[in-house]
Amino acid sequence: MVKHQPLQVYERQLCLSCLTGIYGCRWKRYQRSHDDSSKWECSWFFLLCCSFLLLLVWSYFWLEARNDYNEFNWLLYNRSAVWKDGTVPILATTLTGFTYTAFLMILALCHIVLGQQLNLYWIHKIVVLAILLTTITGVVSIDDFWQDEWDIVIISLQFTGPFLHIGALAVVTALGWVIAGQVVRVERSRLQVVMLVIYVSLLLVLYLVPLFISSPCITDRSKLGPRPAVIGRRGAPMLAPEHTIMSFSKALQQKVTALEADVTISLDGVPFLMRDRTLRRTTNVDKLFPARQDHDASFFNWTEIRSLNAGLWFLRDDPYWTVQYMSEKDRNRTANQTVCSLAELLRLAARTNRSVIFSLRRPPAQHPRHQLWVSDALKVIQRSSILPEQVMWTPDWYRKKVRAAVPLLQQTSDEKLPVAELKERGISTLTLHYSQARAQDIRYTHTHTHSERQQTSPWLYSLMWCSGVQSVSSDAPHILKKVPNPVWIMSADEYGLIWITSDLISVAIVMGIFIFQNYHLIRWKMSGMRSYNPEQVMLSAVVRRPSRDVNLMKEKLIFSGETHEHTSNLNTSTIIT
Repeated sequence: MVKHQPLQVYERQLCLSCLTGIYGCRWKRYQRSHDDSSKWECSWFFLLCCSFLLLLVWSYFWLEARNDYNEFNWLLYNRSAVWKDGTVPILATTLTGFTYTAFLMILALCHIVLGQQLNLYWIHKIVVLAILLTTITGVVSIDDFWQDEWDIVIISLQFTGPFLHIGALAVVTALGWVIAGQVVRVERSRLQVVMLVIYVSLLLVLYLVPLFISSPCITDRSKLGPRPAVIGRRGAPMLAPEHTIMSFSKALQQKVTALEADVTISLDGVPFLMRDRTLRRTTNVDKLFPARQDHDASFFNWTEIRSLNAGLWFLRDDPYWTVQYMSEKDRNRTANQTVCSLAELLRLAARTNRSVIFSLRRPPAQHPRHQLWVSDALKVIQRSSILPEQVMWTPDWYRKKVRAAVPLLQQTSDEKLPVAELKERGISTLTLHYSQARAQDIRYTHTHTHSERQQTSPWLYSLMWCSGVQSVSSDAPHILKKVPNPVWIMSADEYGLIWITSDLISVAIVMGIFIFQNYHLIRWKMSGMRSYNPEQVMLSAVVRRPSRDVNLMKEKLIFSGETHEHTSNLNTSTIIT
């Protein structure tokens, strides 16, 4: 009796099946190929790389911009008149898109390492193209809508630059395995030279990048200045409704040195605290005065403004996701807050011996106090019990008149000016947004001014600290209170040692990878044997057939053992390799 066996016993390779199946929906072994990828598929791999890199920059932008999420939502509110957290859908889609493209990139690189032909599935192609177009649209929209925020990327690089350099060096060094494998396997010498030159050039750039990295935190600890004082911007708006007595009280509990506010003049000349042009976002004006909810806040008299609730919106909208952490007592107190006047803020500051800095918004031209707005604010300051030197006057309007009326006021400016002009105007303090303050500007203003205010998160607070800023303004004084030292600081010698060590390690690894790959190539050539994947059936080692014909023949050969019931006049089984 003649024994019959299948043509070959195949070892299942689950990882390889998942790799080719997820990336190109090629789940069957005869669908795989070690042929070169087509130009069409290489083009899609290029688009995948572009999508991944663009999303990487986009994700980094939103990671560093979290310091200004509330400002972004406020800009949205000014356009749509509806308060909503617009960062949630952006962050969710960005995280999803980045995870998706990063996963496909890993699969594609694995294909290249294993010598598998790239063949991206058509559904993946559609999604990658949609992600690329969506990200480009987002970048263009932000550039038009929030252009100033791009400055945060440049500023953040002063803080994250050394770590990004080491991370990029590690990634490019690891890619050496892929590049080395392609260089030793590619038969066309010109392509080998091009790939090698590009890779080596990229490595050299990374090795020399630290020469251009400049960070205030790369300094001797002995040169580190005192911890910057913290100013409560609109109080502590993450803990209580902004511009309310409760908010300023919460800020004082965090040991702030000053209180900052935005001031508007009412119809009857009472300065009160309000950031928005209307009362719609932070009060219940839509309930008490529905026909006037879109009117300018300055066209309400003080009695009407005082009747509004300024706390319920905080519990309803939860702008900072902090309501869940509030005690029942604080929630009840929040629900009963009213709009705060400038006089109340000054009394609170005088009682607690704190300074006050405020921005004064001029009423519209048709407003009865349009020409008297500065006088209205000065009268409140003069009548209050606060010392004049504890008040920082920011408006540039009628500055000479203000200095003549109250000489001891601290004159501040939110504009960078020449030293001579600062002295002429009697300005002793600059109040700058952090995006306007480069390290050299901070050193310059530190010499000629008293303090500088910023909107800060811990990393930005650390950067400002290393730069020598005297004070910062923050929406989160309770967070900055927990930053006793800069997040990181190192001397130039320490950073130089890290830089040179990481470069030498990278050089050693890359050289080791290329030597290892070439060693195996030489062994393969000397042995004269070709190593095949156990799952792959090669029809011929000499004749190269079209991929489609080869795949069909492979399929027939693989299943031929199941279709043939017996082979006459044969005593041994046949193995095709």
